[in-house]
Amino acid sequence: MVLVDSICRLAGADNLIGPGAGRLEQAIQDRDTPYLFEHLVASFSLQGISDRAALTYMENHDRPSWRDLQQATSRPSACPKLRGYWTFCGCGYRKTAWTCAEPGALAKCSVPRPTLRNGRLNQMTYSLFFFIRDVTDGKLVDWIDRSLAQASMSSVNNRAYRMRHALIEPLRNIYGVSDKVLNMTLADILLAAPASMPLWRETGSSMIAIDTLVHNFLSRTGITHRLGGEHTYGSACYSENGCADIVRRIARRIDARRFNPDYPRSFPRFVQHALWRWCAQSELNVCNGNNIDDGSRCRNGNCALFRSCDRAPLRGQSAKD
Repeated sequence: MVLVDSICRLAGADNLIGPGAGRLEQAIQDRDTPYLFEHLVASFSLQGISDRAALTYMENHDRPSWRDLQQATSRPSACPKLRGYWTFCGCGYRKTAWTCAEPGALAKCSVPRPTLRNGRLNQMTYSLFFFIRDVTDGKLVDWIDRSLAQASMSSVNNRAYRMRHALIEPLRNIYGVSDKVLNMTLADILLAAPASMPLWRETGSSMIAIDTLVHNFLSRTGITHRLGGEHTYGSACYSENGCADIVRRIARRIDARRFNPDYPRSFPRFVQHALWRWCAQSELNVCNGNNIDDGSRCRNGNCALFRSCDRAPLRGQSAKD
């Protein structure tokens, strides 16, 4: 795919694997569950508003730590939902309305204590904590190691899919976490692993986070029409012939080693990240709804891809940049 190859040359990052992971790589090596929990909470909070707004809020408010939640759940609670991961389902805490599924226990409940943007994030934080505490026995790195090792056994065919599925499927049950955020966050963590953990890197390189920018780019350029099936933004992006499937098929045609010799030959995460950088306002800011009228063809003749792009209007699709 010439068009996507051009974007990889113009917007592809050469530092997705290798030196630079720093503290995150060290946390993986040290099996530092508290640090990884806090990293996950911060990454999972990047949803619902712009990254800049979410990061600004987190900078101005205390962030919940692993120790905070350990202390908050160390004593019996008046709320039956705070017994553990499997009972926490249906908490229903709403910050603005100051209500939940067990209103009689709310006054003494620890869930509202972290000063997060909304009640959904409070629920997500506790759901994630309980998952790590109860499902992984507090040993997140060991759980990932076991999950990937078991999934990698038997046939080489579909191994990357099996390893992704081994992590994504159970983590989907954490409250308020979308496939996009899961793939984005896990890819960053897995690719930060040292070279001595090849299954981590192999799995992370195959993880793709589809946001509205990437979805709309594939539609505007005509790639979705040619290689996949027309669909609205959402879960269909991860279905057969959806956006993620399209990006993986394109990635097989692009040798990512041209951009960094440490990269795998086929590197779907690299391709998706390049597409995102090409579109994102905080990055190259080329192909997005701020610069293109969704109801008409793109008129940006200065774009390097103008002549090779279909410049198809979105025609009122529900996904907006």
